[in-house]
Amino acid sequence: MGRPAPRPLLLALLSLALCRGRVVRVPAGSLVRVVGTELVIPCNVSDYDGPSEQNFDWSFSASGSSFVELASTWEAGFPAQRYRERLQRGDILLRRTANDAVELHIKNVQHSDQGHYKCSTPSTDATVQGNYEDTVQVKVLSDALHVVASPQPSPGPSLREGEPFELRCSASTTSPLHTHLAMQWEVRRGPARRSILSLTHEGRFRPGPGYEQRYRSGDVRLDTVGSDGYRLSVSRALSSDQGSYRCIVSEWIGEQGNWQEIQEKSVDVATVVIQPTVLRAAVARNVSVAEGKDLGLACNITTDRADDVRPEVTWSFSRAPDSTVPGSRALARLDRDSLVHGSPQVALSHVDARSYHLLVRDVSKENAGYYFCHVALWTPGHNRSWHKVAEAVSAPAAVTVTWLEPDYQVYLNASKVPEFSDDLTELECRIVDVKNPEASVRFTVSWYYRLNRRNDAVVASELLAAMNGDWTLKYGERSRQRAREGDFIFSKEHPDTFNFRIQRTTEEDRGHYYCVVSAWTKQRNNSWVKSKDVFSKPINIFWALEDSVLVVKARQPKPFFAAGNTFEMTCKVSSKNIKSPRYSVLITAEKPVGDLSSPNETKYIISLDQDSVVKLENWTDASRVDGVVLEKVQEDEFRYRMYQTQVSDAGLYRCVVTAWSPVRGSLWREAATSLSNPIEIDFQTSGPIFNASVHSDTPSVIRGDLIKLFCIITVEGAALDPDDMAFDVSWFAVHSFGLDKAPVLLSSLDRKGIVNTAQRDWKSSLSLERMSVLEFLLQVHGSEDQDFGNYYCSVTPWVKSPTGSWQKEAEIQSKPIFITVKMDVLNAFKYPLLIGVGLSTAIGLLSCLIGYCSSHWCCKKEVQETRRERRRLMSMEMD
Repeated sequence: MGRPAPRPLLLALLSLALCRGRVVRVPAGSLVRVVGTELVIPCNVSDYDGPSEQNFDWSFSASGSSFVELASTWEAGFPAQRYRERLQRGDILLRRTANDAVELHIKNVQHSDQGHYKCSTPSTDATVQGNYEDTVQVKVLSDALHVVASPQPSPGPSLREGEPFELRCSASTTSPLHTHLAMQWEVRRGPARRSILSLTHEGRFRPGPGYEQRYRSGDVRLDTVGSDGYRLSVSRALSSDQGSYRCIVSEWIGEQGNWQEIQEKSVDVATVVIQPTVLRAAVARNVSVAEGKDLGLACNITTDRADDVRPEVTWSFSRAPDSTVPGSRALARLDRDSLVHGSPQVALSHVDARSYHLLVRDVSKENAGYYFCHVALWTPGHNRSWHKVAEAVSAPAAVTVTWLEPDYQVYLNASKVPEFSDDLTELECRIVDVKNPEASVRFTVSWYYRLNRRNDAVVASELLAAMNGDWTLKYGERSRQRAREGDFIFSKEHPDTFNFRIQRTTEEDRGHYYCVVSAWTKQRNNSWVKSKDVFSKPINIFWALEDSVLVVKARQPKPFFAAGNTFEMTCKVSSKNIKSPRYSVLITAEKPVGDLSSPNETKYIISLDQDSVVKLENWTDASRVDGVVLEKVQEDEFRYRMYQTQVSDAGLYRCVVTAWSPVRGSLWREAATSLSNPIEIDFQTSGPIFNASVHSDTPSVIRGDLIKLFCIITVEGAALDPDDMAFDVSWFAVHSFGLDKAPVLLSSLDRKGIVNTAQRDWKSSLSLERMSVLEFLLQVHGSEDQDFGNYYCSVTPWVKSPTGSWQKEAEIQSKPIFITVKMDVLNAFKYPLLIGVGLSTAIGLLSCLIGYCSSHWCCKKEVQETRRERRRLMSMEMD
């Protein structure tokens, strides 16, 4: 059997394989620059977890063997003497691009700068890990690139849009190395420059942004002329081609598959000026035509182009004198192929070379408006393409259509005027003195409302309803809902009469009303167009209003003596300026200011509506459901009774009366509301004073123990028989160290001995019992951690009056007592410790048993010794 490799050796090899050291990198291969250009050599450090900023040293050697200090980011006196002046002038400088990267810049490279440049990183590391320096070779060539502008052929730099032009430049190089030339045509228009077309050093053509389509169509081309000429050809000049053109030539060299741009030169070639095309379109300014006649308009074109241009003429119509507003539409068009696109009613004809005639047959009022002639000139381009060189729009031709409109008058009459709210209002709008009637004219009506003006302020009119030419009625916002309910009725009872009826006029309906009768004319397409509006004089619907008056007086017919007696109060109502009133009554009770539990609290007790329906409001005493009665004695008088009064009933009692007027039969409208004078219930008594306190012998318990809390009631003042006292006791808890949280009801026991216990989310249970007449016990069984907090009891005493009725006293609360629940540490850890010890013992015995069995049955080996070998050793010793 072979021996396995020691584990420490494997770990050492693995750590060596994973270790990464410092690596300094400069561009691979060699760099080539031309005399007078700038040299930039980047250097960076990778795979090193060192300080935040790495320092760099640069050295130079003309032959590659002996290096001279050039520049350093660390040591100011590092450079040699011959480079310090260039460093001070800024011709040589170091520019840090990152914490672990730097660039060496040499401006205006000379032949003496050719050689090897070494970038190194100074370090104080104890051991060397990786490369601390790297070298790159730089070659410096003489300037051998020549770029000149060539003489430009005709037609010269000034031309018209759509004409072709060419631009040329020459570029050559006498470099001793094998270099490639790349060139680019650029145009400048103001401060902006745009690339037109370029030829890369790899011989590929690339159009500039916005010239892709023109390059694909052949409109823009780049050709070589001879051995050193480059020609830019534009077959159709555009207005955007105007500007100064420049030829940019760059020289490239390729080494080991990498391309380097060694220099770039440019020359201004020419300035191209695009002369705009003169194009004008003129039509007659004002034209009048009678309805039913034909309309003829001529568009005369003026242009200075005589070459191969084709016009496109479009006639358009608009209601406004601006052809660009929404709603403008095209009537007819003559395209550049001389094809006419129109309709049976509209025709477009080419009268002569520069005149185009529009004919609109059988005009109507809808043809009145503004007409425009739009002309565009197109020139043909490559691959059957077309280019628009000029465009013009004529001034609008205002066309009016004269026709004989009907003449009529409108008269508005109020056949029924309201004198009071909810009365009927009826208005009649009539057409009179109709002249020039025609069969193609129909009349419609619109109704308007305007609020009465108390001063000279202008009040806008509100549309109630409007009828279209097809007699479709549309409602305004003010009348839509009331028209659906049948309160507003719009009708036409005769051909010349329109009616408007308000079934129940309200105060908001007072104001001015007027109608507008519109005449509609039938068009050729059987549609109706409004031709005339005639307004009627307004009618004022108004009646004098007086403020509604409602007075309520409350009185106490019988004197009130003590608790347990019956309280009676009557409310007498009187009203004025209210039509057919009915009354609803609400009895309210206001606690006296001295009641600290709810100061100034007003409660609603019982109500009776206008239909004599009685309803208990906030009367929640279940034992006295029938203890209050509210009844109607007369139409204007109501009586309230409260039987077996208690001390808690003390307060100010009022009647709140609302007057209602009938609306639409079974509906009611609130007219006025009034409040009566107060009637006070005040009990003069010197009864006992009750106090409550909480006591516990176990304010701090261990979890699981019993918590006992005693609520003890004490009585001061007059002595009472135990049978004349009863108590409602409720226990509350605030589960926090302070009283900042809301209290939680635990359990309650009423004066009849009925116990109610709240549901709880933990295991502890509650019990509440009365120990004596003045002592109550709350017990928490199996206390939990959640049972800590402040506990207090709330007590409501009940005292039997001399009349035998029970009187409810004011509620009292005890001061809280804080209960803490602690954890029994011994019992908490007893069972986990026993279980842990047992499991540990069992696992140890099982491990011993497994080891014993393995040593006897699985790992047993037999070793045989031979006596022969012993004898040989013995014989060797004897020898």
